Amino acid sequence: MILMDDTNQTVVNGFILIGLSDVPYLQVILFLLFLAMYITTLLGNLLIMLAVRLNTQLQTPMYFFLGTLAFIDISLSSSIVPQIMVNTMAPGRIITVLACAAQMFISLVLGGTECLMLAVMAFDRFAAICKPLHYNTIMNKRLCIILNTGSWAICVINSIIHVALTFQLPFCRSHLVNNFFCEVPPFIRMSCKDTWINEVAMYTSAVFIGTCSFSFILISYVRIIFTLLKIRSTQGRWKAFSTCTSHLTVLSLYYVTTMFMYLLPRSMHFPETDKVVSILYTTVTPMLNPIIYSVRNTEVINTVRRMFTKN
Repeated sequence: MILMDDTNQTVVNGFILIGLSDVPYLQVILFLLFLAMYITTLLGNLLIMLAVRLNTQLQTPMYFFLGTLAFIDISLSSSIVPQIMVNTMAPGRIITVLACAAQMFISLVLGGTECLMLAVMAFDRFAAICKPLHYNTIMNKRLCIILNTGSWAICVINSIIHVALTFQLPFCRSHLVNNFFCEVPPFIRMSCKDTWINEVAMYTSAVFIGTCSFSFILISYVRIIFTLLKIRSTQGRWKAFSTCTSHLTVLSLYYVTTMFMYLLPRSMHFPETDKVVSILYTTVTPMLNPIIYSVRNTEVINTVRRMFTKN
């Protein structure tokens, strides 16, 4: 797997993922924990996708984007969590260069698209609440398609650039990846070459895709909250505020952890902390999204209930 040349540089044909723990009883606990989170993620997001598909009343921009988010969460979780479970219990944690590059590409595409999709959903809610009379004109079918396909296209191009830049680096320090899946920051730290181009590209993407999206979401929700303050019904106002608060809580968890991973200087990164942070935005958030976006949504809840009670 590893060859050495005269310059003491490692020619890497594969990597070893260090994983989360080598303690046997912790491995069992972690395996069961990730299995439970993965099943919850699959069930929650599949129910949303089925509800949007089966109920014609949910064929609106809001649910179109919610269904897209559910698909992203299932795909992101499926690209990472099964490998975490296998690596937790298996004695060998070797991953080939091709498989590692594929996983990095897929996770970057899905993670970036989720950032943009959450911003698109915030814009949709802003249009619905703050501009109700013009909502159908603003969120027309053409704009929805452009926002959806544009988000995917931007993140595919972004991911291709990062994967290409990452795997042209010489990894002469070690073939051990101190993480549970292949993502960019650990590989930058592994290289013995000057990685300033990689870091500039990573920071630029994090700012435009992550920070700008989160800033746009905050601005949208501030406008939404000011509009909600005009609601005369105390009960209606409280319900709307609680919904916004729950949305912002999960959004903050996702964006803050992502920006922590990709914007923090290399000197401030610690492998064990990075692993916990990565778990939050690759595993925990995809599990929480269907709960947060559906628990107070009577249309989705009623559709799911009819799916199980239908004779």
